[in-house]
Amino acid sequence: MQPQPRTGVVLAGGYSTRFGETDKALAEVNGTAMIARVVSRLTGVVDRIVVSCRERQQPVFERVLSALDTDVPVQFALDPTPDRGPLAGLVSGFEQVETTYAAVVACDMPFVDPAFIAFLFEQVGGHDAAVPEVDDGHRQPTQAVYHVGRTATVGDRRLAADELSLRGMLSELDTLILPAATVSAHTNRRSLRDINSHAELVHETVDDNSPQDHQ
Repeated sequence: MQPQPRTGVVLAGGYSTRFGETDKALAEVNGTAMIARVVSRLTGVVDRIVVSCRERQQPVFERVLSALDTDVPVQFALDPTPDRGPLAGLVSGFEQVETTYAAVVACDMPFVDPAFIAFLFEQVGGHDAAVPEVDDGHRQPTQAVYHVGRTATVGDRRLAADELSLRGMLSELDTLILPAATVSAHTNRRSLRDINSHAELVHETVDDNSPQDHQ
């Protein structure tokens, strides 16, 4: 049976206030911009990538991503109303998605594990979303797989009501929560970590088991 096509949506439209004047997506880990690391890892498990960002970010993102050695096409979805949070970026990105399911990954998760994304795609069938849980019970909706049509419908409705919480949307979806024990059996916790400040960035290094960039 021919495998179903898959899309990856990278959320990169945030203002990165804790990074000061620097766009967090362009901050480097081991010499590579975080957005390039995320896109590079996703190219191994999806057929197409959509980067959701602000209009002024697109030119520099295009330049950075053009250096990647990949045949997977990358296109951009521009936030119509900037600074409404990840839910708005997700809905905007899904407008460019033609596949039934899509993986959503924030641009500040430079250690995302492609094998775990593939695992999420395998688990989501029949559900609206497959969302991992980390050890403290925290759910990570910005590294998850969603049914594009149903999620966009609920997301549009919540945005219209000015309900911007991405985690809040999960209660309106048929969401499969992968328990922390299951997550730990398929990846390491670091792969789900988001980098929120320069201090966190400085202390992060790629370990020997981390997937390598396709560059």
